[in-house]
Amino acid sequence: MTYRLIGDSCTDLDDNLKKDDNIVIVPLTLEIGDYSVKDDDEFNQKDFIKRMAESKIGAKSACPSPEAFKEAMECDTDMAFVVTLSEHLSGSYQSAEIGKKLYEEEHDHKDILVLSSKSASAGQYRLMLELDKLCRQGLGFEEISKRITKLRDEMKTYFVIETLDTLRKNGRLSAVTAFIASALNIKPIMGAVDGVIIKKDQQRGMQKALAKMVEIAVKEAGDNISEKTVCITHINNLERGEYVAELFRKSGKFKDIKIVNGAGVATLYAGDGGIVIAVG
Repeated sequence: MTYRLIGDSCTDLDDNLKKDDNIVIVPLTLEIGDYSVKDDDEFNQKDFIKRMAESKIGAKSACPSPEAFKEAMECDTDMAFVVTLSEHLSGSYQSAEIGKKLYEEEHDHKDILVLSSKSASAGQYRLMLELDKLCRQGLGFEEISKRITKLRDEMKTYFVIETLDTLRKNGRLSAVTAFIASALNIKPIMGAVDGVIIKKDQQRGMQKALAKMVEIAVKEAGDNISEKTVCITHINNLERGEYVAELFRKSGKFKDIKIVNGAGVATLYAGDGGIVIAVG
């Protein structure tokens, strides 16, 4: 069966997936005050990081339009799978659902699954890797939908960010709390439950926080750990991504470990030096 895989631009991809003609990314728009840029192939990560650091205004994102998702679905394939940011973090999922309805109003039937990742970034990468594998195996729409939904429901997501400045600028954290955390070099270790961000732990210093994050991830990996893949998104810091990967390798428990640099949305929210991981 022929297929198309569609992701919003928080779906971080490796070089092989980026070259795959079956995969289409629908970009979000990133904004800092009056400045805006599409999160597409032309996105300049270093420039955007510099702009965020220099701005007193918090950066934010705008989800793609339903028409943009509809356009991505307009292809001569038997089926399509759409992976989006968690609906608790963005309107991207709702926009994709509307895009599906618009497509179905104008076209003959096509099997389309719109899937909230209940995650972001590395979690979306993990789901896209699996969809690519399942589609290449020639499985049918219902079987792929069943398997990818199961993976989504079992997958775990964690992240550690270098600075709380972005959260402070966006009004999601008080200036006092951000200042204290910065002064004490406290790095919170965050996770997600059903797509909602929660705090798992905290450590003083990035290295300790990353080590603790890996420890938590290994502990919470659940059954069949030897069949699971770890996806790591780093933000402009490959050395840090490799450090986390090596910690997972030393555990000797996982089937595979993948590392990618984050695209624009991940850069906006995780910030320079941030690390996002997904296990599933």
